[in-house]
Amino acid sequence: MNAFSKGDFFLYFKNSLFVSVTATLLTVLINTMAGYALSKFIFKGRDIIFYTMIATLMIPLQVIMVPIFLLLKNLGMLNSLWGIIIPPAATPTGIFLARQYILTIPNSLIEAARIDGGGEFFIFHSIILPLATPIIGTITIFSFMWRWNDFLWPFIVISTPKLMTVQLALANFVGQYQINWASLLAMTIISMIPMIIVFLLFQKYFVKGLTAGGVKF
Repeated sequence: MNAFSKGDFFLYFKNSLFVSVTATLLTVLINTMAGYALSKFIFKGRDIIFYTMIATLMIPLQVIMVPIFLLLKNLGMLNSLWGIIIPPAATPTGIFLARQYILTIPNSLIEAARIDGGGEFFIFHSIILPLATPIIGTITIFSFMWRWNDFLWPFIVISTPKLMTVQLALANFVGQYQINWASLLAMTIISMIPMIIVFLLFQKYFVKGLTAGGVKF
């Protein structure tokens, strides 16, 4: 408990938990919706959009960091937790995995639902999401761990100490002349607990979700 009392660590823990959970929910929703659209809808330019999105994986974060920072500044989202959450909500890797998995869902199920009068949101909610739980679990693990461990983007966006995440707090806890190793190691171990819990909850979907992404398209 002494570790939590050091520099409002419990507050930083709550900030990280809010950012990671909210961002993961947004990422799962956006990625599965995009994967559904790119796998089951036929429209002009679909493949171009998909391959362009995959090509963005080769662009380093440092290249787009300044434009995103200026955009957040114009939107008034700097120095807020939402400024950490929203910009990376849609990830090319997550969309790719979702698209590849949803391709394995038979089109006959979707067509039958459409014939029965089901709308696209009903199909997505009642058919796609339940059948795509393996890939949703995989994306959840990736997204949560990435957001929880992220240091660079929160470091750029956040300037108020009360809004710091766990990773920023751990970095700031390291003093220039001395380090309280006992408290630092205790806080580091405590910060690992949410990741372990998330992985244990979704690990049964992990391998199945990844292997399903290898289907040809």
